[in-house]
Amino acid sequence: MTEVSSLTGRLLVAAPALADPNFDRAVVLLLDHDEEGSLGVVLNRPTPVGVGDILASWAGLTGEPDVVFQGGPVSLDSALGVALIPGDEGDSASSRAGGGDPSRGARIRPDRAEPIGWRRVHGAICLVDLDAPPELLAAALGSLRIFAGYAGWGPGQLEAELKDGAWYVVESEPGDVSSPRPENLWRAVLRRQRSELAMIATYPDDPSLN
Repeated sequence: MTEVSSLTGRLLVAAPALADPNFDRAVVLLLDHDEEGSLGVVLNRPTPVGVGDILASWAGLTGEPDVVFQGGPVSLDSALGVALIPGDEGDSASSRAGGGDPSRGARIRPDRAEPIGWRRVHGAICLVDLDAPPELLAAALGSLRIFAGYAGWGPGQLEAELKDGAWYVVESEPGDVSSPRPENLWRAVLRRQRSELAMIATYPDDPSLN
């Protein structure tokens, strides 16, 4: 897969017909996408668990709602931090988060003057190393969201789902990560599209009513 075809930093918006309950009306931010597979987090699955209940040291840096989000069905016992870094958007192409635990994948390119503890994913969106001292990143982070687990696809798996029409691929906006009303994100992302996708935002929750 070439860099041009990478979907890193884009959104996967679940089609209404997607049958997997893990992704019903899901909006997934792709953090990595290449020939080795794909990894992302579901942006619109808030849980009742407060960030302060499991990661007290990071609680003061998260926005509203200040709860943990379920990033996907894989590795629910691991945590990932996704943040917005104001300023220069830099190079949107980034290396994959190394190893089997993406929560420990934030690493810095030696040729970039970026703070220790995060790597840029796309534009202003960054992956935060939650093992780093929060005080080192506090001044740089514009917004932070904590995800338990992630969504993952093996080589070619996501491409097959896209071919089957399970997902719509659209551009992300920084505000998608920090939306204060994540329950409305599926409709909001579709509604802003300048295509027939905007009409899908009106699709009823119960397909039998369509």
